[in-house]
Amino acid sequence: MPDPLVVVLGDSLAFHGPDRPEPADDPRLWPHVAAAALGGRAEIVARSGWTARHVWQAVAEDPRVWVLLRHADVLVLGASGMDALPSPLPTAVRELIPSLRPAPLRRVVRDGYLRAQPRLSRAFATLPGGGPAGLPARLTVDYLERCRVAVGAVRPGLPLLTLLPSVHRAGVYGGAHPHRPPTLRAVRSWARAHGVAELDVAPLVAEHVLAGYGNPDGMHWGWAGHRAVGEALAVELSGILT
Repeated sequence: MPDPLVVVLGDSLAFHGPDRPEPADDPRLWPHVAAAALGGRAEIVARSGWTARHVWQAVAEDPRVWVLLRHADVLVLGASGMDALPSPLPTAVRELIPSLRPAPLRRVVRDGYLRAQPRLSRAFATLPGGGPAGLPARLTVDYLERCRVAVGAVRPGLPLLTLLPSVHRAGVYGGAHPHRPPTLRAVRSWARAHGVAELDVAPLVAEHVLAGYGNPDGMHWGWAGHRAVGEALAVELSGILT
């Protein structure tokens, strides 16, 4: 297919480089690496902290996404990574912290949470089920399915590909990652049940991230990681774009 448009809905892994967040049109980001290898272009709609729930909200409510879907040749669902991270506070509660007033109270609550999060993440990881996650695996799959059904209603036959959750060594989570295996299994099962293509990014970036070659935050990728994921994605997409 000449000049394909690759639309990516995802989290900060889609636009965060080795040092900082980057503009969404930076050609070094993995969506653009993939699109360039296919002779096309990519459009990224993503924000820090987005889970599959936020991606569904973008599909359902963001008119910019509606325009992109009208012209897309393939849709990449780059969520589920944040879903699989520890969340000692429920995500909905944590997201209210920026709204707290007055500002001194907000700073105290935020700083206290950030100090406690690594210890709580490690402690909860020892419990059956690993404690609270950013989004339980069953809800991740539920929101991904909502995306699939909605996109299929407006663009029947549009190819979909989902990323499987990455790995991390982030100190802010105490290095804990108990929810990745169940999230991976759930997303993979959903994808295979509905004919959605998948890309397991962990084998592509594990050495890069876990050996400390990515972003110092222990979560985001360096440019070598973006390049590896983008090149692998291009191979997968070349098989489904006709």
